[in-house]
Amino acid sequence: MADFEIAIDDYLEELRVARRCSPHTISNYARDLKAVARSATARKLADWQRVTSSDVRAIVAEQHRDGIAGRSLARRLSAVRGLYNFLIKLGRAETNPAADILAPKDKKALPATLDPDEVSRLLNQNLSDPMICRDLAMFELMYSSGLRLAELVGIDLVNLDLSVGQVRVTGKGGKTRELPVGQPAVDAINKWLSYRRMMPGADDKAVFLSSRGKRIAPRTVQMRLKKLAESQGLSRDCYPHMLRHSFASHMLESSGDLRAVQELLGHADISTTQIYTHLDFQHLAKVYDESHPRAKRSKVAEDT
Repeated sequence: MADFEIAIDDYLEELRVARRCSPHTISNYARDLKAVARSATARKLADWQRVTSSDVRAIVAEQHRDGIAGRSLARRLSAVRGLYNFLIKLGRAETNPAADILAPKDKKALPATLDPDEVSRLLNQNLSDPMICRDLAMFELMYSSGLRLAELVGIDLVNLDLSVGQVRVTGKGGKTRELPVGQPAVDAINKWLSYRRMMPGADDKAVFLSSRGKRIAPRTVQMRLKKLAESQGLSRDCYPHMLRHSFASHMLESSGDLRAVQELLGHADISTTQIYTHLDFQHLAKVYDESHPRAKRSKVAEDT
């Protein structure tokens, strides 16, 4: 391990003195390089010059099997490539065995959603507290139109046309889109607006105001949804984007129209929307498993 450590220490000194890297960066490089060096030593390799591309691939595969995430392995490979470039410059190595090695990609987590019953449980309330009415109006609108949090808090009064059930929002890249608003959301917004007229800041252009009469902050929306979900006994950790995910999943499940869902969500690339097809398949697979008499193999069959 000593020869590995000498090269690592020399490289870290180069980063510290010549490149003026931050202590945080140097600490990360040290940790990543030492982890790779330990694996190389376990493979009976004496120093960095003995490490081949096959060794690097094997080390990456081994560490991935041990639970190291793809993103972390990509950072480790970057550190190893940097070390070898440094050693080659000094004439202490001839090639960079990590040059063409790619880290394995992490499995993309599917977005969390609420099922329709959970959405109804969350939103079907008839209360007279102005702030809770505002909250219900916000979350009805998010679910009704599939809004991002930033789009919700950015809505002004002029962007609403409740007579026809429509809202204009500004999404990523400053792109605007016109979206339909369902009747439950229209009713909830109208109820909120009746309270809003009597609140401080009633002349503000924002639709959704804080109790102090200012445009509501994203963080406040997050906290209010969490509180509402807890009050309704939902065991899930609810957050605003979950309503957008739920909207997309339920729309796709009912319509099967991926292009329409893409337009409603404001996705520039349909591949971003396609993740919801996996959610739809998960639902169908669950129904299949619970309903089809030959859907599940017997325990005996699984063990043979």
